[in-house]
Amino acid sequence: MSARLFDAIILVDWSAASRPVTGPDSIWVGIMKRDVRFRWTFEAHNPATRAEAGALVEAELAERKKKGERTLLGVDFPLGFPRGMGAALQLKGEPAWRAVWTQIIGMIKDKADNTNNRFAVGASLNRKMTGEAFPFWGCPAAEAQTSLSVKRPRAHGAGDLPEFRLTEEAARGAQSVWKLFYNGSVGGQALVGLPVVKRWRDAPVRAERTRVWPFETGLRALGTADLENVDLVIVEIYPGLVKDPKPEPKPGEVKDQAQIRALAERLSALDEAGKLSPLFAGTKVLAAEERLQVEQEEGWILGA
Repeated sequence: MSARLFDAIILVDWSAASRPVTGPDSIWVGIMKRDVRFRWTFEAHNPATRAEAGALVEAELAERKKKGERTLLGVDFPLGFPRGMGAALQLKGEPAWRAVWTQIIGMIKDKADNTNNRFAVGASLNRKMTGEAFPFWGCPAAEAQTSLSVKRPRAHGAGDLPEFRLTEEAARGAQSVWKLFYNGSVGGQALVGLPVVKRWRDAPVRAERTRVWPFETGLRALGTADLENVDLVIVEIYPGLVKDPKPEPKPGEVKDQAQIRALAERLSALDEAGKLSPLFAGTKVLAAEERLQVEQEEGWILGA
């Protein structure tokens, strides 16, 4: 009997681009699944818009469900924000992670051609949290305003929301979620990505059998018994974690595509060997209070 937890792995390298784009620094969807001869195969897709990417993943999830397969779905942007953001926004009535999702998703407008209002949303969140151009930062000069600056306005000090989540401190090299523009702007990706993840999460055909890790599973090793009634687990990934060996693009591949392929291959190999389960436990060095912050608000990068 297979030791695998998942029958398929879908990884999404996201983009906050404001226009349709393909190639380097665009959206890449990597899918690891069995072919008609039951051999593990990887395929990559490069949709030009977030709408196309969302529909592509939705169709793939529907196919996996039709075949009765359990899927691991990873996205390369934060699913949570630094501890204290929910309180700073004075959000109540839901777990902090979900309350922040609800707040952001109610504000974001993302059109089919990738046109979006993420800078206006970042500015509005800054006004609600601090009344200044902080902690979100980064935008084109034309988008700058009193509550959003082109460059990072200042360092984080005592009494401020943290610059990094606990998982980013563990995964050295990861960018801050407050960064909305320029290379590695995971904050911008999160603002336009969370509405899509929520649609995947809450689709009526799978809502009851979907879990967002670690918010709905706990930060702990997951075994087959834990996933008995689960068809889909959504996680946060960071392709940059794969460094040994460093992914090298094959002929015709771009860097982003190679990184997604390498991570899919790594996760699939770990699952085949029965070694994927411990990754869901995060790190042992977290104190009890920190573990609670991860589970209720910040989230964690799989493998960090």
